[in-house]
Amino acid sequence: MDSRPFFFKKFALFHHRSTMKIGTDAILLSRWVEVSDKDEVLDIGTGCGLIPLMLAQKGIKSADAVEIDSDSCDEAAHNFSNSAWKNKLQAINEDVREYVGHCDKKYDLIVSNPPFFFGDNIPEKAKKGLARHTNTLSYNDLLLSVKRLLKPDGRFALVLPERESRTFLKNAENQGFYLQKEMKIVPIEGKEPNRINMQFVVNQVDKVESEVFILRHPDHSFTKEYKDFLKDYYLD
Repeated sequence: MDSRPFFFKKFALFHHRSTMKIGTDAILLSRWVEVSDKDEVLDIGTGCGLIPLMLAQKGIKSADAVEIDSDSCDEAAHNFSNSAWKNKLQAINEDVREYVGHCDKKYDLIVSNPPFFFGDNIPEKAKKGLARHTNTLSYNDLLLSVKRLLKPDGRFALVLPERESRTFLKNAENQGFYLQKEMKIVPIEGKEPNRINMQFVVNQVDKVESEVFILRHPDHSFTKEYKDFLKDYYLD
């Protein structure tokens, strides 16, 4: 196994021990979310810590990263400690449902690249299953945790497969969340969206901001939109 770090422009991180490897979903979500230097952020299921690192580069006050898997949490902590933002980032090895029980902090922004496998589509490896299967953290459990940890004017952002996003949206509405904005991600020009970035708030929204983002042309080359969107992060 290649154990070298993955290099971005302003940080590098290891992801080989983590249940959540570096992937396009988390990268696009992190780039899409708007932040300010006053934001206190919580990442639920941080994996190797990619999302807090990307948000730290954009400029936030601090980020707590909750992760149930001990190896993943250790790797995230290592990546944080080797970054320019080590004093702003904290990895916490805990189930978010337990974290809610003793956390007295409220967050401006909560982000998550959550589990989305259902039914028989269960990963063979148990560790991967912890990170990716909703039997471990259901959508309702996630939403209830977010509701207790989010400031009244806070935002909750996540990425899901397009089909699963419909189920999640219904659950979110039942829990008193309102969709504020979304990005529909198209893998190849001419295809239907297969991922959706969604941002929720707890105050009613007059109009949902919606956009479509295309990753690749039909010849599988990256679009200019994609290259421009991530130019501050990718080396190439």
